[in-house]
This record gives sequence, C-alpha cells and structure tokens, in this order.
Amino acid sequence: MTDPVLSLTDVSLRLDGNAGPVDILHDISLKVETGETVGLIGPSGSGKSSLLMVLGGLERASSGQVLALGHDLTRLDEDALARFRRDHMGVVFQSFHLIPTMTALENVATPLELAGAADAFERAEAELVAVGLADRVHHYPSQMSGGEQQRVALARAAAPRPALLLADEPTGNLDGSTGEAIMDLLFGLRDRHGATLVLVTHSRELAARCDRVVRLRDGRIESDSATAPREAAE
Repeated sequence: MTDPVLSLTDVSLRLDGNAGPVDILHDISLKVETGETVGLIGPSGSGKSSLLMVLGGLERASSGQVLALGHDLTRLDEDALARFRRDHMGVVFQSFHLIPTMTALENVATPLELAGAADAFERAEAELVAVGLADRVHHYPSQMSGGEQQRVALARAAAPRPALLLADEPTGNLDGSTGEAIMDLLFGLRDRHGATLVLVTHSRELAARCDRVVRLRDGRIESDSATAPREAAE
C-alpha cells in the first residue's frame, strides 16, 4: 500500500489574538490518499480554512507533524516551504488573489517562469483555453467578471501540474450558476492532471461531489465519512 499523500498526526494550531493566544485546531490526525478528493465542511469558525492552510504550509502547526508527499512541513523554513508549494501544490482562494497589473496570461505564466519553465507562456495559454478563457487571455482582472477571475485562478493553480490542489471556498464569491461552472472546472482539472484535491466549502453540492467529507467543529474532527452526507454543509 502506498503512503498517503498527506498525513497529519496530533496537529494543533495556536495563533496570537488581540486578547492573547487562541487555540484554533486541536490534535488533528488525518490521512489523504493519492488521487482522493476530500471536502472540509463545518460551521463558521470550526477551523476548516486553518486546517487547509496547515496542509499547504501557509500556517505552521504549533505541535504535531504534517507530512506532504513525504516531506515534513513542520521542519521546513519559509524559503523551503515556498519552494515546496511552487513545485508540488496549487492553491485556489475565495478572493482570487490575481495581480491586478498583469493580464490573465501573465498571472498564469508567472509561477511557471519562477519555476524555470521554458514554455511558461505556452502552458499558461493552454490552461486558460482549458477553462474557457481563450478570448480573455490578454485582459486584466479589472476587465473580467468574478467568475472569469476565478477561472484564471484555477488555471494558475493547475498550470504547474501540481500533485496537490487545495481550494478554500472556491465558489464562495460567485452566484449559483457561475459557481456550478467553477465546480465543474475544478473537478475537471483534478481529473485531467490526476491531482489530489482538498477543498473547504459551505456548498452542499460541492461537498457531495467529493470522495470523502471531513466535518470539523470547534477545531476538532467531528466526523470523517467516505460518502458525502445528504444534509447541507453548515
């Protein structure tokens, strides 16, 4: 049996707040297998996004161990973590995080250039075509709708062919029909590139499409089901 692509053991996260330290995650243990699609659900403040950030090395666990593709993220410094994300992870946020002074093509090509890809612009254009933006390649974010900007963000995340694809509320800022289209694209990218997908969502429809659903409450795993629940994600 192959090792899991992600493995968390007794992970806790404590962050400094205005009133002092705040415990966000408590003794989380979780394994994600290669090619699996996992939805993180739960009420607001349950720790979903914080857990995703720990999985991506964007927040450092206060205790416990975080293994991603065999690398112990808790032992890597910030530069090594940045290189690891560049080489192995694609991350999609709710608020797009596009560079406003760059065109769609430049936004997608820049991470590829930083990784040393000689065909950065060719690959970037191919990904934009794949998400339905062939006619928006040279447009700036301000010239695109929210749904189009999220398509650019998806193309940027997928272009390096990451082994891990992380998404934090990828449809949260979009209307229903646009969000459904983004869901189709997200799972299509997963299928096309064979990436392991972990996503945070409040969407019942999006959670139901995952292979497995992990529900959090108060910074702890409340349930872990191989079958998506029928009830709405809170």
